[in-house]
Amino acid sequence: QVQLVESGGGLVQAGDSLRLSCAASGRTFSWYYMAWFRQAPGKEREFVAAIMWSSANTYYADSVKGRFTISRTNARNTVYLQMNSLKPEDTAVYYCAADSRITTIQAPNEYDYWGQGTQVTVSS
Repeated sequence: QVQLVESGGGLVQAGDSLRLSCAASGRTFSWYYMAWFRQAPGKEREFVAAIMWSSANTYYADSVKGRFTISRTNARNTVYLQMNSLKPEDTAVYYCAADSRITTIQAPNEYDYWGQGTQVTVSS
């Protein structure tokens, strides 16, 4: 059974950085897409970034391109989201997601496996 556990959220000021981690277990993830989504209060869950585990190809939402970086380490089965130059509008619960059969990377309903989420709050 796939388990995803996020960590690294917190309260920071605008312009600061945070690194989120997603520890994955229960499967070999070589052919999986690993993604980060976020959901702010009253808003729909939105795509942030994704990485194809085997190729390390990466994908980003326009709103975070150039500020966020997604990466993975094979040894620890962990996916990271390095977030720099944070803005108040980045405030949300951030979720890690995974699946091996993805047609549209940005669509949350295509991912079967989700973590519990970690809160990121950016004050102005």
